[in-house]
Amino acid sequence: MTGDRGGDAGDAPDDAPAADLRDLPAFSDGRSHSLPGEPEWPVREVAVEYDEGWFVGGYDCVEQPDGTEKKYYWAELSPATVVVAVADDRVLFVEQYRPTVRNTQLELPAGVVERGESYTEAGARELAEETGFAPSSTSLLQEVWCSTGVLRHRRGYVFAEGLEPVDVDHDSNEFLAPRSVPVEEALATARDPPTNDATLEGLLLAEREGLL
Repeated sequence: MTGDRGGDAGDAPDDAPAADLRDLPAFSDGRSHSLPGEPEWPVREVAVEYDEGWFVGGYDCVEQPDGTEKKYYWAELSPATVVVAVADDRVLFVEQYRPTVRNTQLELPAGVVERGESYTEAGARELAEETGFAPSSTSLLQEVWCSTGVLRHRRGYVFAEGLEPVDVDHDSNEFLAPRSVPVEEALATARDPPTNDATLEGLLLAEREGLL
């Protein structure tokens, strides 16, 4: 198996193989690759073809059960948190334009889990940064793997309550506005196109837990 990230592998020489990428940092802040476990099918080669620090793309050459080999391409993103925040019987959304799909959407607050953070810690931080409200209580509803046919990307859904106003601190690429919707209208609002999977999944999980 091979990895072509060179000096990012610590003290290993540039041509040292990676043990299924576990020995190579995937992101510029030093986080490791997100891998679910040991492969059930033999992995003959691992290659990184694209690396922008926050986004890594490549393939695993895998021996399939019939003995044939196939390259399974993957794109890896850092873990993310999605926040269902409720205050005064209203759910907090953010409205923002998504250049990738060329739509403006109402979404649940969300963002990258930074190094050393839990999903709940990241959720509280992202909520404060995006909406100007910090929660006094957070809980993890569910951790999932997303779009497993092509992505290596974990997502944690967080429920937040006990909101108090704080200063807003948007990232340089965030142009968004907070919006609140009555709890009883949240799912219908999220289902009104254009929408996205993270928002719908987060609200459905919260509803299932009796939180909406």
